[in-house]
Amino acid sequence: MSAEAEKTRAILRKVRQVEIKSRRFVDDALVGAYHSVFKGAGIDFSEVREYQAGDDVRAIDWNVTARMDRPFIKIYEEERELTIMLLIDVSGSNDFGSVEASKRELAAEIASVLALSATRNNDKVGLLLFSDRIEKFIAPKKGRPHVLRVVREILFHQPQGRGTDIPEALRHLLRILHRRAICFLVSDFLAPETLRWTGSGERTADRDDLQRSLALMNRRHDLICIELHDPREESLPAVGIVVLEDAESGQLVEVDTGNRRFRELYARENVIRRERLHATFRRSGVDAIPVRTDAPYIQSVRAFFRRRERRR
Repeated sequence: MSAEAEKTRAILRKVRQVEIKSRRFVDDALVGAYHSVFKGAGIDFSEVREYQAGDDVRAIDWNVTARMDRPFIKIYEEERELTIMLLIDVSGSNDFGSVEASKRELAAEIASVLALSATRNNDKVGLLLFSDRIEKFIAPKKGRPHVLRVVREILFHQPQGRGTDIPEALRHLLRILHRRAICFLVSDFLAPETLRWTGSGERTADRDDLQRSLALMNRRHDLICIELHDPREESLPAVGIVVLEDAESGQLVEVDTGNRRFRELYARENVIRRERLHATFRRSGVDAIPVRTDAPYIQSVRAFFRRRERRR
């Protein structure tokens, strides 16, 4: 077997593994929740039928009633078909993972769960991959083969960019998406505006740009942010002097992890960064689902569905 054929088989095997795992979560944990939480965009006229005891008199069709000389009512059905858009961050930092799965592999699994839930409800699923540029767009479609293609692209697309530009990804989608959609933005949100803000105010404009973009997207569509987080981003082990590389800029820095004060500063800066990010979510009015690479993500997704259902 050629190397190319073996590579293709490995890709298909990985995609199939993700599908099997995701399908189990959909069957076990999300049956009915997706349908009850995400409603259609409106209602469509279905038919006229004769009035029956207990029917709402406000639904009486007076024109037909007058012609037939007995009461008839209008029946409406929910316009069920929805469009689900998956916005997946494929920047360099998402290739990182200190436990079983990288953040990108985790993103693929979560996207697969959402896409399969949508497919079960006959909804369309689309995909936008982005880094510091638009990497790939797949128009919304239905069906299992389309979902498998979406998962394959998330797992194996080779990005041209290494950085992160979330506002540009949102602006791009606003330009091309004309019908209201449910948009899941899956990212670690380690963009320049969060990584390099020092507290002196020099990155305020960038952070505000993210907030404005999130708020605008949420006004025109239904935006849900899924924040990916790895435990090594909140604390460092004491292993002596190590060289760390910024996955997006390629910058190298030598640090002494044996220094307790350095480890405490690292942990505190991460807490501050995430607090600012969560404040940005709140001010933008978007829902957010925090997901860790070292914990079952389905619990966080299920909790989100429960919160949404209570609000409705």
